[in-house]
Amino acid sequence: MSGGGGNSSVRRPVAAARSRSGPEPDARRAAAAAAAAAAAARRRGRGDHGPLRLMEVSPRNLLLVGTASVALLAVAFVVYTGVWQGKADGEVETPLRRVVRSVTPLDAPRMMDLPQFQGDHKESLYWGTYRPNVYLGIRARTPLSLIAGIMWIGAKNGQYFLRHVCQDSDELSTYGWTDHNGRDYGHQVLVDHGLLLTTSFLKEKGEGSGYGGDWAVRLNAKTDGPSLSEDQESTTHLFFYIADEAGNSITMDSHIPSSRGHVLLASGSREEIGDWKVYLRSEENLEIHRAGFKSISMHNLSDLVQQALATNAMQSGNLNLPDMAEDSSNVIVYQVSMKRSAEVDIVFLSGAASENPMIEERINRLTGPVLSTRLESKQKDFEKRYDQIFNVNNKINPKELSVGVAALSNLLGGIGYFYGQSKIALPKGFTQKNGDKYIPYWPAALYTAVPSRSFFPRGFLWDEGFHQLVIWRWDVHISMDIIGHWLDLINADGWIPREQILGAEALSKVPEEFVLQYPSNGNPPTLFLALRDLASGIHANQFSDEESEKISTFLKRAYVRLNSWFQWFNSTQTGKYEGTFYWHGRDSMATRELNPKTLTSGLDDYPRASHPNDEERHVDLRCWMLLATNCMCSIAEFLKTDSSLEKDYYKMSNQLSDFGILNKMHLDDKTGAYFDYGNHTEKVRLRWYEVRENDVMRRELLRETLQPPQLQLVPHVGYVSMFPFMMGAIPPESWVLEKQLDLISNSSILWTNYGLRSLSRTSSIYMKRNTEHDPPYWRGAIWINMNYMILSGLHHYAHEDGPYKDRAKELYDELRSNLIRNIVKNYHETGFFWENYDQKNKGKGKGARSFTGWTSLVVLIMGESYPTLHR
Repeated sequence: MSGGGGNSSVRRPVAAARSRSGPEPDARRAAAAAAAAAAAARRRGRGDHGPLRLMEVSPRNLLLVGTASVALLAVAFVVYTGVWQGKADGEVETPLRRVVRSVTPLDAPRMMDLPQFQGDHKESLYWGTYRPNVYLGIRARTPLSLIAGIMWIGAKNGQYFLRHVCQDSDELSTYGWTDHNGRDYGHQVLVDHGLLLTTSFLKEKGEGSGYGGDWAVRLNAKTDGPSLSEDQESTTHLFFYIADEAGNSITMDSHIPSSRGHVLLASGSREEIGDWKVYLRSEENLEIHRAGFKSISMHNLSDLVQQALATNAMQSGNLNLPDMAEDSSNVIVYQVSMKRSAEVDIVFLSGAASENPMIEERINRLTGPVLSTRLESKQKDFEKRYDQIFNVNNKINPKELSVGVAALSNLLGGIGYFYGQSKIALPKGFTQKNGDKYIPYWPAALYTAVPSRSFFPRGFLWDEGFHQLVIWRWDVHISMDIIGHWLDLINADGWIPREQILGAEALSKVPEEFVLQYPSNGNPPTLFLALRDLASGIHANQFSDEESEKISTFLKRAYVRLNSWFQWFNSTQTGKYEGTFYWHGRDSMATRELNPKTLTSGLDDYPRASHPNDEERHVDLRCWMLLATNCMCSIAEFLKTDSSLEKDYYKMSNQLSDFGILNKMHLDDKTGAYFDYGNHTEKVRLRWYEVRENDVMRRELLRETLQPPQLQLVPHVGYVSMFPFMMGAIPPESWVLEKQLDLISNSSILWTNYGLRSLSRTSSIYMKRNTEHDPPYWRGAIWINMNYMILSGLHHYAHEDGPYKDRAKELYDELRSNLIRNIVKNYHETGFFWENYDQKNKGKGKGARSFTGWTSLVVLIMGESYPTLHR
């Protein structure tokens, strides 16, 4: 589900990881490779962690990381000192200019400098659960923040494991937010082999608070189950930590538990929030231990705690932290050990100078019975707001309602804040003298939702447009904040890096070979889906006066950036002939792939023309461009601009809307299906070849072309074929619409009882592996984002007068019911939302689990809420 990248053949051995597919259960080689990758990740300190080795201690090596340089200064250094080597002197000038532009910000006012994102709005979002890659992580929206989080010790197969980073290898029965409003409240449930752990988060700005206010975490742990070891059955070990990314020292305070009130754990000072303090309160009989560390490697906190436990266990025989601190510690960890079950409240107070008379009152408001009452009130408010916004009470049953609430909560609870620099690939054949093949983007912040907390806890461009279809309906101010952050990442050419890997925590979840971003490659501009809704919503008076004013200001400033983004597509992704488009970046020299991937499209291994060249025409990109032009026209109408630029948009929109031209370029008259066009043959296969290398024979799986390709429509029915239907580009009276409904409803083509499959069963590439190591991804599986878009098309035609209105309504009702039922069933059976669903195995969830991302569109499916796609 990713998109974009460099030469796919170069990345062949790990293509499955890049395209977000997990190892198949029956694929031994893939499973072994995944295990090896996990082990390598642990060796590199990339966040995954193995069992606690209580009798084996390794020395801790702290990695010193220098401050990243500003991108433009780095570029200037490159240009004037020649720190990379090219193939030849004559080839340097143009690539250098290209690289300079690729890491130069667009010369336009920044979105996040708008007044509406300052003041109360900015402060209200200062603290949050913005570290989605850990089971509970809190930070501020600032580059070098105080961060906090929890860990715990779990047991599996007789071994102890430290839980911290979200990872499927932990085999938790479930984890995720059952409630989260995106701002100041969340409730999460985690089940780990007999340990039931709930975490609640509450934030407030009260009298006496410093900037950003105060927050509290309630931890409630219960152990139950015969599978627990005797030791774990009697004791549960939780760890709470607070750390300063800027390296400021933290004072470790008392660790004497008190059943009569609160105890001060740690304190410190930050310029933006003043003095701060962390307190613990519990009515239980607790044993508390602690440790302090000096470290700037926040992504390796698991290792620090694990090694401290192992060292102390070897010396004392106890599974406790050593009650010691390194000089000038900026990481403080408290271990809270309890019998069977306990409830612990931890409260963070900003502006907490010792002379502040409100300290006691503020602690009481965020702990104990008062906190219980306030959490219950927040939950009721959240559920009431959910009912008001999505209006699902008469459309679904209570069992389905709870799943919709969880889908929204996990999407909002998965919003993260990241800060760092993307790594932009140098032109082919160039490297820096130190061996690096990249140059850094400028330092930037990104506030964004993420597809999956365990597999993809970072920003993905084409996913984010679908996320925002849900989020803007819940909180339009958060949505504009997120979209604004993305638009501020546009460079001087109008390009946005499609995958955002910003900061050490984000980098810790990405194999090194997948980090580089390629400025020639795009990704579907799905943000236009949400932006079009905002523009249309103002016309339809959907928003309050205050919201309308802020949306108007937002769109006015965004227009310049959106125009630059659009023009990047219109200049770099165009086809050989006017009005044609294709996804650039496919590997025309691929020999190891059955069908060269189109990662830039987001649909990865969906079959395109077998032999890529510049004659290609991709129907999905044509439709994305139609959406983008329609959106730009809507914004221009609202802003009442009438320049030559707007006239060009109207002209292009009319051209791309021309049904005759669409059919001439992409329609197969016999089947009534829309197809890509390109240099293609169906007669290709993968076969084993004996290859001699350095006098050693080895077998290699290579593509064999049995029949020369020729320019033609590419006859694979699937999601790409449905894009004109999704976008409502077919007149409601056209015979082509009837054919689209035939394709949708045919169980030999797209229809299943669990949703529409991504590729027809009649396709020659249906469910076929793309390489030895690449299982099928978009070659049959059921994906919720595309089903939502097709459902949107059915909903549109069910309300348009025409001969196929009733049939569209019938298919709409049945498909909607199938999708909801299957997602709900999987959630109740597995405790998770899934990346995609298996059309061959009764709709079972597959791919990445804990994948809320665009699977959260089930909320809109339940509420029958669809994007505005038409002018």
